[in-house]
Amino acid sequence: MSDFQKTKSMFHLPKGIIYLDGTSLGPLPKATPEKVGSMLTQEWGDMLITGWNKADWMGQPSRVGDRIGKLIGAPAGSVVMGDTLSIKVYQAVASALELNPSRKVVLSDNGNFPTDLYMVEGLLKSLDKGQELRLANPEDVEAALSEEIAVLMLTEVDYRTGRKHDMKALTQKAHALGILVIWDLAHSAGAVEVDLTACDADFAIGCTYKYLNGGPGAPAFIYVAPKHQENVRPALSGWLGHEAPFAFDIDYRPGTGIERMRVGTPPVIALTALESSLDIWDMVTTADVRAKSIELCDLFIAEVEKRCPSLELSSPRDGANRGSQISFKFEHAYAGMQALIDNGVVGDFRAPNSMRFGFTPLYIDEEDVIGAAAILERVINDNLWDNPKYQTRSRVT
Repeated sequence: MSDFQKTKSMFHLPKGIIYLDGTSLGPLPKATPEKVGSMLTQEWGDMLITGWNKADWMGQPSRVGDRIGKLIGAPAGSVVMGDTLSIKVYQAVASALELNPSRKVVLSDNGNFPTDLYMVEGLLKSLDKGQELRLANPEDVEAALSEEIAVLMLTEVDYRTGRKHDMKALTQKAHALGILVIWDLAHSAGAVEVDLTACDADFAIGCTYKYLNGGPGAPAFIYVAPKHQENVRPALSGWLGHEAPFAFDIDYRPGTGIERMRVGTPPVIALTALESSLDIWDMVTTADVRAKSIELCDLFIAEVEKRCPSLELSSPRDGANRGSQISFKFEHAYAGMQALIDNGVVGDFRAPNSMRFGFTPLYIDEEDVIGAAAILERVINDNLWDNPKYQTRSRVT
């Protein structure tokens, strides 16, 4: 069994704070400052540019990618790190469209995170080949599948409600109709059990600053199924995706396998920070994390509904159908969340009316859940949110 008391001790958790916002930014592992500091002084400082070879900075995106792969059911050599999630969305959709050239439709759902949809819209406008982005309600995606669709692009876990798509069933149905499938794992990696191989996914992308605790702006990842790797043409043909980057050829030749999905110079400092979190992940199993997160979420639902009957649950009640987050609707959700943060419980607000809470067993336990529900009870039932200082919206909500 995974020892979550031990993992909790390995994170920097500010005193007096119950942190339920790992859905947006995971907390700092205590080992990260030393690990990054060592890299800065002993590698960058002492090795200077020779660190690309001596410390193998050049191999870090694939090396770390393989570690992420273990958490998402991906074989070695199928995941590579770098850039942002938006860039990885662009890469995956562009490549998938080229693999299915006779079709013109990208299907997604209207609950998808907006940046995914923005990137597709921008890509299709640039291609200008008559392709379209089509949206369905999340619950209607399966019914919307047809043989005119080239690519199905979905985020497995809804960022607002935590509603979870059935990855395996939808992928199988899509493949039966000749559709390629891309899964965004931003709210899945480190939160739920993912098996890209068993689900036969074509592409997957995700970020590492949420449940994987890589830090603000931590690099994203992209997965390409082994069966596609030698046929995928990178839309963003950066020099480090070249077959021989240091030959400095004028013409682009894609690298072998997943290496061709690299773009520019890897963010070595950020990847080093991420590695310290992955050291903690090596101590647990995703099955244990998933089972415990369902317990914590169920406890939070029961406590909040008992204490705050005015709040409306917007997440699926059945743990099997949601990720590792719980959202409640409240008319004054923004002010309510600001008051809650001011009283020591950090969650976040998602427009138009959601108070969202993330539950990560690596550093959250039953005592935290009950304590957070008690403070939420006071904020809601005593109208602590109804204070002018909680009404002004900050740039980041």
